[in-house]
Amino acid sequence: QVQLVESGGGLVQTGDSLRLSCQASGRTLSPNPYAMGWFRQAPGKEREFVATISYSGHTVYADSVKDRFIISRDNAKNTVSLRMNSLTPMDTAAYYCASRSGSGYHVNSDEYENWGQGTQVTVSS
Repeated sequence: QVQLVESGGGLVQTGDSLRLSCQASGRTLSPNPYAMGWFRQAPGKEREFVATISYSGHTVYADSVKDRFIISRDNAKNTVSLRMNSLTPMDTAAYYCASRSGSGYHVNSDEYENWGQGTQVTVSS
């Protein structure tokens, strides 16, 4: 089992930055490779892919956040982070981290095996 805990959400204004973190732990986590992803979901909307990073550091971003958000990971600490810059109200959502075993990366939420509880990001105008 893998447990994921997000942190770092909050209330910010348009143009501000936030850094979200996700701490992973569990019996089957290390030393096996695993991909990590960030997704978000706003009220009344479907869960949306944000970014993913493979165990070796390959990254993929949604077009809506490309060049604004940066996903990174620290395998020694079993953490993944999402640095969010130039935030707008359209970024307001609950943000979730997720993991999937293996060496690849994944943009579909259905491909992930473990999910965190989520952390709320609210961007005011």
